[in-house]
Amino acid sequence: MTEQQPQPYPVHWEADVVLRDGGTAHIRPIGPDDAGRLVGFYEKVSDESKYYRFFAPYPRLSDRDVHRFTHHDYVDRVGLAATVGGEFIATVRYDRIDEHGRAGRGGTRAEVAFLVQDAHQGRGVASALLEHIAAVARERGILHFTAEVLPANRKMVKVFTDAGYTQQRSFADGVVHLDLDLEPTDESVQVMRAREHRAEARSVQRLLRPASVAVVGTGRRPGGVGRTLLRNITAGGFTGRLYAVNHSFPEGGTDIDGVPGYRSVASIGEPVDLAVVAVPADRVPEAVADCGEAGVRGLVVVAAGYSESGAEGREKQRELVRQARSHGMRVIGPNAFGVLNTADDIRLNASLSPEMPHHGRLGLFTQSGSIGIALLSGLHRRGAGPSSFVSAGNRADVSGNDLLQFWQDDPETEAVLMYLESFGNPRKFTRIARRIAASKPVVVVKGALHSGTVPAGHAVPNTRIPDSTVSALFRQAGVIRVDTVTELLDAGLFLALQPLPAGDRVAVLGNSESIGLLTYDAALSAGLHPAPPLDLTTAAQPDDFAAALRRALADPGTDAVVVTAIPRVGSEDAGDPESGDDPALAEALRAAAEGAGKPVVVVHLTLETMADRLAATGQPGARIPAYSAPDRAVRALAEATAYAAWRDAAAEPGRIPQFEDVQEAAAAEDVRRLLPPAPAAPPAAAAGSAGAAHPGTEITLDDAAAAGLLARYGIHVHRALPAPDPDAAVAAARSLGYPVALKTTAPHLRHRADLGGVRLDLADEQDLRRAYEELTSRLGGPAELRPVVQAMAPRGVDTVVRAGVHPAAGAVLSFGLAGAPSELLGDLGHRLVPATDRDVAELVRSIRAAPLLFGWRGAEPVDTGALEELLLRVSMLAEDLPEVVGVDLEPVVVAARGLSVLGATVRLATPPARTDLGPRALASY
Repeated sequence: MTEQQPQPYPVHWEADVVLRDGGTAHIRPIGPDDAGRLVGFYEKVSDESKYYRFFAPYPRLSDRDVHRFTHHDYVDRVGLAATVGGEFIATVRYDRIDEHGRAGRGGTRAEVAFLVQDAHQGRGVASALLEHIAAVARERGILHFTAEVLPANRKMVKVFTDAGYTQQRSFADGVVHLDLDLEPTDESVQVMRAREHRAEARSVQRLLRPASVAVVGTGRRPGGVGRTLLRNITAGGFTGRLYAVNHSFPEGGTDIDGVPGYRSVASIGEPVDLAVVAVPADRVPEAVADCGEAGVRGLVVVAAGYSESGAEGREKQRELVRQARSHGMRVIGPNAFGVLNTADDIRLNASLSPEMPHHGRLGLFTQSGSIGIALLSGLHRRGAGPSSFVSAGNRADVSGNDLLQFWQDDPETEAVLMYLESFGNPRKFTRIARRIAASKPVVVVKGALHSGTVPAGHAVPNTRIPDSTVSALFRQAGVIRVDTVTELLDAGLFLALQPLPAGDRVAVLGNSESIGLLTYDAALSAGLHPAPPLDLTTAAQPDDFAAALRRALADPGTDAVVVTAIPRVGSEDAGDPESGDDPALAEALRAAAEGAGKPVVVVHLTLETMADRLAATGQPGARIPAYSAPDRAVRALAEATAYAAWRDAAAEPGRIPQFEDVQEAAAAEDVRRLLPPAPAAPPAAAAGSAGAAHPGTEITLDDAAAAGLLARYGIHVHRALPAPDPDAAVAAARSLGYPVALKTTAPHLRHRADLGGVRLDLADEQDLRRAYEELTSRLGGPAELRPVVQAMAPRGVDTVVRAGVHPAAGAVLSFGLAGAPSELLGDLGHRLVPATDRDVAELVRSIRAAPLLFGWRGAEPVDTGALEELLLRVSMLAEDLPEVVGVDLEPVVVAARGLSVLGATVRLATPPARTDLGPRALASY
C-alpha cells in the first residue's frame, strides 16, 4: 500500500476554547516537535487513566510510541492536543480504518481515543476535543467514529453518549463498543450550544465576581491610572482581597493606602482571580506572563496603544490575546474603561468611574468608555443603576455575546442595555439575544451605522452589514433597538422600574390640556391606542391626581397610564415653582401606582427634582420613571409594548412547514453539477482563521437552469420563450396561447417597464408584430434587447421576493412591492433565514405599502397565503443550499387567487464557512 504523503501543517485547525469552569485552552494539531511535551504530559497521567486508555498497565511511552503519536499525515492519522501554558493537558487521536476495521486509506470510519490529565478531568476538555476532532474528520471524509471503552471508564462513556450524535452502543468481550455518526444533528448542535453557554457565562462570572483582585501598575505616589483604579476599588467597598502590584515596590512588600503591595503577582502567595493591568502597553506582556504563572483567572487591560493605533498595535493586540489565552485567562480590553459589579456581596468598581453607582437591575455593556460614562451618569441622576457593567474598549476577547451568556442566568440582572459599534459574530448574537429576550429585555443602540468601516481598534471582521439587515436581525431576536443613547437610557429606566404592559391601550391624564394632547398624538404616532386625554385642570391637587390614576389603573380597558404634570400654583403644599419640585405630588403618584401591575410613566414640565423623587430608592410607593417630553415617555412605553407582544408570541414560536413536493437531494445534485469547483485555498490564507472560507467565482444561472432549480422547491416560473425576430415571437405566442406579453431581458432594461421595455395584453398576431416593431425601433435591435414572449398572468399586485447571503449575517429573505416602492423608497422588509410561518406573515405586513395587498381603497385583497408559502419555499431553498447566494424573483404578480413568478435570477458560489455550526471556538481576528 502506498504511504499517504504528509500534508502541510493545518493551521486552520488551531482554536482557543472556553472550558466548563470558564478557563481557556488552546487546541492544535500534534507535530513532531511535540515529543518532549507528550512525554512530560504522560508522566503526569495517573496509572488508572493510562489503564483506561490502553486496557493494560502502561507506565511509560516507548520511543516507538512517541514517534507514532507525534508523526501524523493529517489525513488518515490525526492527533490534537489541548494545551495550557504551552503544555499538554489532554490529547485525542483518530486512525482511519476500512470496513473490516483494519488501518487503511479510503475508508469513511476511524478509531478515536482520548487521554486527559487527571488534574484537568471534569473541565470539559474531552468534550471540546471531540467537537474539534469530529470537525477535522468530516473535513477529511470520515463519517463515523468507533471507540472501545472499558465499562469502568464512565466519564469517557459519558463524553460520547452526551455528545448528541446519532450513535450505536454494544457490549462484548468486557468492552463497550461505540459507533458515532459524525453528521451534526439538531441534538448535537443544541448540546454544543448549551455547553458554550455555560462555559462562556462561567468565564464572565470569573471576571465580574472575583474573590481577589490585583491592580498591576499601581503607582507609588498618588495619581496615575493604576493608583486611581486602586482608589476606586477601595472606595467602592470591594468585599474581597485587594492587592497592589508594582515591580518597583520594595522586596519585602509595602502598604499603599492600606492595601498590601507586592513586586509581582506571583509574590503575593495567594490566589488572585482578577488582575487589572494598568501598565503601559510595552510592559503588558511582562505583566501578563506574571499573571499567567501565578494562576490569575482573568484580566482587565486598560492600557491603550493597540489596534486603535495602527497595524503594529493590531499585531500587539493579537499577541496579548494569544498570550492570555495560552495561560487560560480571558481579557476585557485592551483600552478598556473597566468593570463594575454593584451586588452587595461583591461591590467591585474596577473602572475609571470615580463613583460607585446605585445598585440596580440593569446589565450594561459598551464598546466606548465615553458612552459608558454617559450611561452610568444618566442612570445615577435618575435613581437607577447597573447590576454589572463592562466597557470593553477594543473588545479583543470578551464581547457583548459573552456578557449576554452571563446575564441570561444572572439573578441580579433583569434587563440588558448595550451600546454596540461593531459585530463580531452576528449569527451568534441573534441566537443568544433571542434566547435571553424570552425572559429579559435586551435594548441596543447600534452606533457607527453609516461610516462603512469598523471603528478603530475593534477586533472584528471588516464586513459592513446593511442597516436594514441589522434591524431584521434585532427584530427577529426580540431585541429592542433604539437610535440614541438618550433613548437607551429612557428605555432602560422604564424597564428597570415598571412592569411590561399587557397591551397597547393607554390612558393619558394630567393638569395640562396641551401636554395631554401632545402625549395623545405621540402615542398615536408610536402605534399605541390612547384614550382621549383626561384634563384634571391646573387646579388639580395631589389627591385629584391619585384618584384619577387609581381609576385609570383599575379600568380593564387600560394597559398603561401616562401622567402629565406642570408646576402647581397657589397650593400650600406645592413646591416653589423655581425649585422644580413637588414632594406632595410625587408621594401621591407613587402611592397610587403601587401594586397596580400596570406601567405608569410621568411627563413633567420643569419638575426635574420631582422626577428624581419619583424614581428614588428608599421611599414608599412605586418607583416611576419620569421624562421631560411626551415623545420620550411614549417612545419608551411603545418599545416596551412591542417587546411584550414579541415575548408573548415567542412563547409559541412559529414553525417551518414541510412541503412534500420539495426535492432537496435533486436540487443539491443540480448545484453540484452547475457550480464549478472552488480553487484550493492557499495555506497562508487560512492561517489564524479557523474555518476560513475562500469562495469561488460567482455564476448566474441561465433562465432554464434557474427555473429548473427553483422547480425543485415547488417554485414555478412562467415560461418565457425567446423571440429573436418577429416570426419567432409569433410562433412562441401560438405555443403559449394569447394574450401574451412581449418584454426585453437585456440587463439594462430588465424590470424597467417605465422605459417601455414591456408590452402587455397583446391579443393577437397583429398586436404582437406591431409591438415588436415599436420595441426594436425605439430601444434597439433584437440582439441587444433579447426579447421574450410570455403568457399573460392574472392581474394583481407586482411584488419582489429575494434571498441573499451576507458573509457575516448569513442568508436574508427580503420582500417588497416591485418598482418604485422598493427601488426608490427602499420599502423592503427583511427576515433572517430560516424563516417560520410567523416570520413570513410578519414580513408581508412589515412594509409601508402592505395595505395595497389587503384591499386598500376598496380593491380586492390578494392571495397573501400563496405569497407567504412562496416566501417559505425561498427561505427553505436558501437554508438547504448554501451555494445559492442570491435569488431574485421579480416580478411576482400576486392575484386574488394564486400568484405568478414572471422573472427569476439565481446566483451560485462556494458558500462562506458556517462558523456557527462548527466546533466551539473563541473568535480570532
